[in-house]
Amino acid sequence: MREKRLLFSIHDVGPASEGPVDRLIDHVAPYVRLDRTAMLVVPNHWGDHPISAGSPFAGRVRRWAESGAEIFLHGWFHRDGASHGGPGARFKARHMTAGEGEFLGLDLATARQRLADGRALIEEITGQPIAGFVAPAWLYGEPALTALEELGFPIAEDHMKIWSPMTGQILARGPVMTWASRSKLRMASSLAVAHILPPLLHRAENFRVAVHPGDTTQPAIMLSINDVLQRAVLTRRPSRYGHLLDD
Repeated sequence: MREKRLLFSIHDVGPASEGPVDRLIDHVAPYVRLDRTAMLVVPNHWGDHPISAGSPFAGRVRRWAESGAEIFLHGWFHRDGASHGGPGARFKARHMTAGEGEFLGLDLATARQRLADGRALIEEITGQPIAGFVAPAWLYGEPALTALEELGFPIAEDHMKIWSPMTGQILARGPVMTWASRSKLRMASSLAVAHILPPLLHRAENFRVAVHPGDTTQPAIMLSINDVLQRAVLTRRPSRYGHLLDD
């Protein structure tokens, strides 16, 4: 039987979130090393915080990569500017994210361009091949999925699975543990899930935990993150997403 893994990621990494990202890295350090952390980088968050090669923040991303962090592309703007035609897409755009499902409604050409440009930027900054792609809010439209396959990204994930767009192989299944901080109701719900979900997944081979810069504004969430990770590392080894490809 394979050993059980903990897969940990920090979302929404960009110049505007540098301070909160540093706090998250320090907060989880007793449980997850940087070289077992996936960092999801947004090239130009909401169009207001562009990352350019050679900038001070790009230097930080490169140092994180050199320290072993896996650098993923996380959208381009992290903002949903598309109009959604079907009721399913409209529901996801309205209720599963706060206007940030960027890759849910993109056409193929736009999705392909943003993916290609994002990969080129990250690889120029880090000097390494990109680790993979995670869509903002884990939401994908069919054109985005097609573009990922065409461009041969090694790894992608959504709410319920991790797969290789390059081969189509499912690498891991199961829900991702994350928290919501944008309303009291959502926060209370996510705290309840954080208490209930880990024991239900104790037999799962892979357990994903994802945190966001906004989590640092809520002490209850930070305590919950600490609790989930503290329990997880008792029976799981913090691992890299890339280890799934080794399997």
